Amino acid sequence: MLKKPNLPTLLSFNAGYVDAAGFLALHGLFTAHVTGNFVTLGASLVFRTSGTLAKILAIPVFCVVVVCARLLHYKLKSLGKPILRTLFLVELIFLIAGASLAWALGPFPDADNTGTVVVGMIFVTAMAIQNAVHRVHLTYAPPSTLMTGTTTQIMLDLADKWHGGLSEEQASAIDSRLVRFSANVAVFALGCGCGALLFAIFSVKCFALLPIVAALAYAHNETNTK
Repeated sequence: MLKKPNLPTLLSFNAGYVDAAGFLALHGLFTAHVTGNFVTLGASLVFRTSGTLAKILAIPVFCVVVVCARLLHYKLKSLGKPILRTLFLVELIFLIAGASLAWALGPFPDADNTGTVVVGMIFVTAMAIQNAVHRVHLTYAPPSTLMTGTTTQIMLDLADKWHGGLSEEQASAIDSRLVRFSANVAVFALGCGCGALLFAIFSVKCFALLPIVAALAYAHNETNTK
């Protein structure tokens, strides 16, 4: 049986994987990283490169889905239904849909292709749900879809250890956090590497791995809520 710390690990791997594979397959679209789309959108507008529509849509789609996920949270709570399990199931459904359409419609010739935009928005939707879930239900773990804050905290902790003067309790907390946060970054990086490598080998068929990992996360959560 998977232990609870493996849930953030699965989510981080999937986020890194879909971001790297999506960036390559969908011509520069970040499906899990909103900040990246702000950057590439600015570049697209200035240099008039392709993919402007997908990058413009990704931001409001992400925002609307997070709001909807939050409202669904409240609705499920009022009905006495399982919240986390349901949200993971919805994310899994979107990942299955995205992987299936990518397989059917891809490879995508350019960033402005209808199939590119549709598949991209489906993956953005799935990752928006994951972001919302992580922010509300997995606050004990570092973020699964972005590594800037996590990397900053690792460096701060290393600086504190090198500086010294820590109490035993402080040192223990830092050591524990370093292990968890470093593992998070490593797994995300592994996901990125695997996403890029498998895209190079299998093209859009590489997206088939996404729902498999998401299904493991769903099964893990279901096991731990019984």
